[in-house]
Amino acid sequence: MSGENLWPGELVTWSAGEVSAHADRLAAVYRAAFAAYGETDDDTAAFRHRSLPTHTGRDDFRCVVALDGDDLVGFGYGYQGAPGQYWTDRVADLAPPAVVRGWLGGHFEVVELAVLPECQGRGLGGALHDALLAGLPHPAALLSTWQYDTPARRLYLRRGWQPLAELPDATLMGTRLPLTGTARPA
Repeated sequence: MSGENLWPGELVTWSAGEVSAHADRLAAVYRAAFAAYGETDDDTAAFRHRSLPTHTGRDDFRCVVALDGDDLVGFGYGYQGAPGQYWTDRVADLAPPAVVRGWLGGHFEVVELAVLPECQGRGLGGALHDALLAGLPHPAALLSTWQYDTPARRLYLRRGWQPLAELPDATLMGTRLPLTGTARPA
């Protein structure tokens, strides 16, 4: 789709408070989006009760949701990564030193991008991605994704993300901000 937004619904930015108020709805989308990739009910419960409450308190937290009428059909969120946070520390321990020096610190960490299976293939993932990263003050964004070919991995590559390192269970990817070229802000 080369960055084309075919999503006819509404994208809305939610505050940390709105995310907390709608955590059950976000968890339902998370469960549906990631069940095919082996995520379990326990993983969804950890997302709902541990990850979301922790992440909403992080610096520069941003969440963009997709609504089809009143139905929540997708979301993406992230925040500024920093030393002392699980993911940033894990990457610092596992990635090559040149990647750590060149990418970690002041980065925006894309934590989740989830779309209901029945809404996939319509440009929604790309629209959420672009809205989430638009206008960020950070020099770079980082994420980890599956090491095998998935729609999400293909989306990131189409949007200009670079594979930076293979971690034991994921590929570390990065992109410089602001978005340019194939990565088109919404």
